[in-house]
Amino acid sequence: MAKKIYVGNMSYATTEEELRGLFAQFGTVNSATIIVDHETHRPKGFGFVEMAEDAAADAAISQLDGKEFGGRNLRVNEAINKPRPARRFN
Repeated sequence: MAKKIYVGNMSYATTEEELRGLFAQFGTVNSATIIVDHETHRPKGFGFVEMAEDAAADAAISQLDGKEFGGRNLRVNEAINKPRPARRFN
């Protein structure tokens, strides 16, 4: 079963390809997404990685949490699946 991982405190210059490559050393990466601001289209400094296997995801979390990447110490943990509030469009 796939596991979704939160990756925070990333450099704003980090690309999705770099993020995917960082996690790929632990196993198969299904997706790597960097969250961007809707108005400015600039990265917000965090993203999500979905890994195919739970064991690989757990290894990545334990090895990468606190690791320096792109000049910043990453915060890496299992993403909590919270329901998103409804968005209002005016």
